[in-house]
Order: sequence, then C-alpha cells, then structure tokens
Amino acid sequence: YYRYLDPHNDAAFASPEQLKKWMPVDFYLGGAEHVNGHLLYSRFFTKVLFDAGYIDFDEPFLKHRHQGLILGEDNRKMSKRWDNVINPTDVINEFGADTCRMYEMFMGPLEDSKPWNTNGVKGIKRFLERTWKLQGKVKKKDSTSPLHETEILLHKTIKKVGEDLSKLQFNTAIAKLMELSNEFQRVEFIRTEYFEIFVKLLSPFAPFVADELWQGLGHEQSIALE
Repeated sequence: YYRYLDPHNDAAFASPEQLKKWMPVDFYLGGAEHVNGHLLYSRFFTKVLFDAGYIDFDEPFLKHRHQGLILGEDNRKMSKRWDNVINPTDVINEFGADTCRMYEMFMGPLEDSKPWNTNGVKGIKRFLERTWKLQGKVKKKDSTSPLHETEILLHKTIKKVGEDLSKLQFNTAIAKLMELSNEFQRVEFIRTEYFEIFVKLLSPFAPFVADELWQGLGHEQSIALE
C-alpha cells in the first residue's frame, strides 16, 4: 500500500520525500471487524520495511481508534439474514444528509456498538428544523445589548464542543449544542455574533444546514472557507 504514495516511481517503491510527506498516517479510525484485514496487515509490512531499512518508522499510524458497530433496530448486527439492514440512502432521502450524519454522531460513544433507532433520527430532524427557525430571532450587532446568561452558556459551549471534538466525543458535543439551542429558543432575540458562533460550532455535525445559515447571515463564501 506504500506504492500509492509514489505510483509512477520506477526507481523505488516510494521516494524518501513522499514517504516523509505522507507517512506515518496521523490518524486511523476503523472497526474491530477489520483488524485482520487492515491493522495487522499494515503493521506487519511496516515492521518488515523498517527492519529492512527502507523506512525510518516502525508504526504506520500515530493514533488509532476503534469505532463500534451500528446495529439494527432489533439490537442485532445488520444482516440480510435478519432483514434488519438500514440503507443510509433511504435515510438521507427521507430526513436529509445532515440528519443522518448528525444522528450517527449522537447515538452514543464512538467506540460503543449501538442499535439504530428511527425515533432518534426524527429527534435530530426536529432539532435541525428548530435551529433553522432561530435565524428569525437574530438581531444586528449594534441594535442590542449583551445577554449575560446567554453569553456565559455560549462560552461554555465553545469550550465543551472544542474539547469533545478533540476527543471524538461527538454525542456530548451535540448535547451541548442542543442546550445552547434551547437557550436561544427561550430568549427574545439572538445577537448576530452569538448565532454566528453557534453556526460555526454546528458546522462539523450538520455542514449543509450550517452553510445555508451562514450565507443567510450575509456571508458570501462557504463557512468551510472561513
């Protein structure tokens, strides 16, 4: 697989420059069911190449994490045999790509196996719909005074989401965004800069909705380019 780094090199399987640029991989995320096919395979060949003097590192990944399985709604592994397979395309067609993406992040800890729950999908859909409506409460920066309680919660949310993203704890980050969204529902208006920060925090989880909200705030380019 190192050949992918430098596929047209006729003098070596990969140049030292390309090896230094691309390897070792910063982060590898995979399921336990792929350990033999991916993790052991890649580590074996990395050890061989290191021992033979072709590379100067003996581990292919700097950081490795396992993700749990998403089970069927009957709490069994998805299989045609059990007729419990959830087709992501069907979910996206019915509820939207952001809902599907965000629900999978919200289901539970990354490393845990957890069953699919259509009611949970609907819950995320409702959250995104409520979030979309919040833009009607946004006021310009120079037209309002700060809202102390909202500002405190906003900064707590920034801290929590930042920390959780670094640890891949997506479900708890989303829960904190929901708490902030509830606060926005409660207040009479939302300061523009508060809502801009909220949309930025939302964008890793619901990029399409966040981008539409960002442009609705008057930004011409995508939030991904900010």
